[in-house]
Amino acid sequence: MKILFYGDSITDAGRNREVDFQEDSYGGGYVKEAKNELLAKNPEHVIYNRGISGDRIVDIYARIKKDVWNLEPEFLSILIGVNDVWHEIEFQNGVELERFERLYRMLLQDTLEKLANLKIVLCEPFILHGTATDEKWERFLEVKEYAKVAKKLANELGLYFLPLQDALDKAAAENGLNYCAADGVHPSPEGAKVIANEWTKFFHEQIEK
Repeated sequence: MKILFYGDSITDAGRNREVDFQEDSYGGGYVKEAKNELLAKNPEHVIYNRGISGDRIVDIYARIKKDVWNLEPEFLSILIGVNDVWHEIEFQNGVELERFERLYRMLLQDTLEKLANLKIVLCEPFILHGTATDEKWERFLEVKEYAKVAKKLANELGLYFLPLQDALDKAAAENGLNYCAADGVHPSPEGAKVIANEWTKFFHEQIEK
């Protein structure tokens, strides 16, 4: 199966954007962890990472043709939302909730028109306590409203939805607030493994069943 991971820095995780199918092309985050597990079970999978650091919904929509449609994946995983809030807090350049929903729906509908047999999972954007989030924690909690939009769109369009917040909250409660993401946004190696474990469990139970 041709699988494509799409999103922001959480997906990007410092990947080499000049190549595909090399170890550094998957970055150092949850995509690498998921890729290792997927290929160990089925070496026939073809896996792409198309995350780009800093992306908001407007950015992934702008590059959807080049980075998704042209590659014609069979399974698409999207994780987006935190920068739509964070960039507003820091730079007054975020994407308000109603526009986020409108653009996300358009991105998904356009993609399904182009790739009618494509399966899509919308991953839940999450927020954790950390050095980048604690000072303005109440505002960062807006990410949970964006997560509700992702779940709503998955239900509305008959897509898959992958919860992540509860698993990360549980890991942080058991191991300390900095365990999953020291800054509250970018996963640590341990946080990446939590996400990858949730992702691969979902994939094996729902897609490869």
